[in-house]
Amino acid sequence: MGTSSLKPQVNGFYDRPSGSIQYVVADPASRQCAIIDPVLDFDGKSGATGTANADALLNLLHVQGLSLQWILDTHPHADHLTAAHYLKQKTGAPTAIGEKVIEIQKLWKAIYNWPNFAADGSQWDRLFADGEEFVIGSIPARVLFSPGHTLASITYVIGDAAFTHDTIFMPDSGTARSDFPGGSATQLWQSIQAILALPDETRLFTGHDYMPDGRAPLWESTVREQKATNSHISKCRTEAEFVALREARDRTLPMPRLILHALQVNINGGRLPEPEANGRRYLKFPLDAL
Repeated sequence: MGTSSLKPQVNGFYDRPSGSIQYVVADPASRQCAIIDPVLDFDGKSGATGTANADALLNLLHVQGLSLQWILDTHPHADHLTAAHYLKQKTGAPTAIGEKVIEIQKLWKAIYNWPNFAADGSQWDRLFADGEEFVIGSIPARVLFSPGHTLASITYVIGDAAFTHDTIFMPDSGTARSDFPGGSATQLWQSIQAILALPDETRLFTGHDYMPDGRAPLWESTVREQKATNSHISKCRTEAEFVALREARDRTLPMPRLILHALQVNINGGRLPEPEANGRRYLKFPLDAL
């Protein structure tokens, strides 16, 4: 198989309110594609939801003649609502996430006091195990278990591209926080080492960019660039050094403003709460839980 046949076409879509990047990853030969980490629009102040982000992804599929094969999430997000369920309703494509999502469901089921919530991963069509392989068209893909930011985070390696989301940011932004329930700076270091063991020319696509120093949003780097210039990784030669740096940094960070909004939707595969008798949907907020 030639090198060109292992190079997916990648389109990134930046959501400014959450600093998130959503991806359409396509096999140029077969026109099959996957959507990774789609965002459902949500305004935490007004409670308004919308589908402009997700519809932009669908429009690209239409314009480029792409067929949607997978709707993929890297983990249950704490800063935005996933549009996976909406996209499944619109396209019928299967949804997938890492199998350790069940552990996150159990953790947040207790936080939200949902005794009847099904913490079994049944909200997705496929739960990927570490090392599991699949395809996007004719391009081979596999799953790297990448815990640390959360205990369920995974990286999708699709041809010469790896989608790391909250594990590695752009080189000038360093790495993801590891202080959420179930997070671990030690595991994050180990996950980063596994990603950096990929070939140097591997393209790395991050899930967030917060535009440090006011630059334009960026989301693509390479393993080689990350090894040489990442503001956290290049400074830390040992696990102990990284853990100390990461934990000190995490102690200065506030919780994401949407964490309590987002997790109750995202552990349910992107399904909003069912309407109550008056036809309205309501989110539930545990006080003093974090």
